[in-house]
Amino acid sequence: MEVPGYYQQFERNVEITLDALRAGLDVRTTPLEVSLPLEVYVLCEVLNAGGAQYRLTTDGLARLAEFEQQYMQHESETEAIMRRILEDKKSFMRTPEGRVLTKEMLIRRLEYFNETARLVNVMRTQQALGSPVQYKHPHLQGLAVKK
Repeated sequence: MEVPGYYQQFERNVEITLDALRAGLDVRTTPLEVSLPLEVYVLCEVLNAGGAQYRLTTDGLARLAEFEQQYMQHESETEAIMRRILEDKKSFMRTPEGRVLTKEMLIRRLEYFNETARLVNVMRTQQALGSPVQYKHPHLQGLAVKK
């Protein structure tokens, strides 16, 4: 999917992910428990660099719901900021790794939320089919509880 597709699907992707979490999808065996709050934080930093004013006060997976609430309150403003960032080929952000194009930072976040929505849909389908919880994720090798 190209960047315009990620942008157009962003709100839907956030809602799919939140819906799965609210329905009790267990993401503890995946990297989502750590990566999702971090990606929300980085997205807010990118949007704030573009002129938004997102303020996160929660930790963990609750951060996504907090972001969505603020996003819905400022939806048109945020969408305008996203469009402006995506059209800007010169704006840079400082990161711990150095300077990065703001546009690239936003594109990576949009891709992340698209992939996360796809992943939680697959996980929900597996859960509905009664598939056992998987502990084979590469980042979790050796972390499974031994009996």
